[in-house]
Amino acid sequence: MAAKIKKGDKVVVLSGKDKGKQGVVSRVLVDDQKVVVSGVNMVSRHTKPTQADQGGIKNFEAPMHVSNVAHIDPRDGKPTRVGFKTDDNGRKVRVAKRSGEAIDV
Repeated sequence: MAAKIKKGDKVVVLSGKDKGKQGVVSRVLVDDQKVVVSGVNMVSRHTKPTQADQGGIKNFEAPMHVSNVAHIDPRDGKPTRVGFKTDDNGRKVRVAKRSGEAIDV
C-alpha cells in the first residue's frame, strides 16, 4: 500500500497539545503507524550518565500517530487529505484532495 505521508512532507498537527503547529516529517515508523515531526511534540527525558554521554535532561521529538497530522495544501497552505492519481507518464502520484494539485513533484 502506498504511503500518504512520507519523510520530508510538510504537515500540520490536527490534535493534541501542539494543535495547529507545522513542521516537516523527519521519520516515519511504518509498523507503529507513527510519524516524528521536527519541532513538534517535544518531550524531556532524564538520562543517567554513561561512558559515552554526560547524562542530564534531554529534549527530543516524540512520535505521534499518523492520524493526528495532515498534509499542507501546496496551493493555500491549509490542511488537506491525500489521494492518488496516475499522471501522463503512468506514474502513481499523491494529490491534495482540497485543490487537486500534485504533492509529488
